[in-house]
Amino acid sequence: MELPLPFPVDRAIRKLGSDISLARRRRHISQASLAERMGASLSTVRRMEKGDSKVPIHFFARALHVFGEIQALEHLLDTPNDEIGLTLMDEQLPKRVRSKPGGSSGAL
Repeated sequence: MELPLPFPVDRAIRKLGSDISLARRRRHISQASLAERMGASLSTVRRMEKGDSKVPIHFFARALHVFGEIQALEHLLDTPNDEIGLTLMDEQLPKRVRSKPGGSSGAL
């Protein structure tokens, strides 16, 4: 059984599809030309631009690549600045560190 798509996810995919359509039209690229450049079918481009959630993510990535915007996908989840992840990691740090007898303290 397939879970229903959460509304925020559906909305984001539809917006991305709409944005791809707008970027394509601003560049005066036809859907057929975009499909060819992406290595996709015309129907895939049409479905993607409508925000069809069943279009595999690699086609969205290929469209971004055609538009010279692939770095946007690369930086979507900025893990070095992931405040929640870093906070969770910091919560797991020991409260204190004791030196081992006869060993070094680990300090430089």
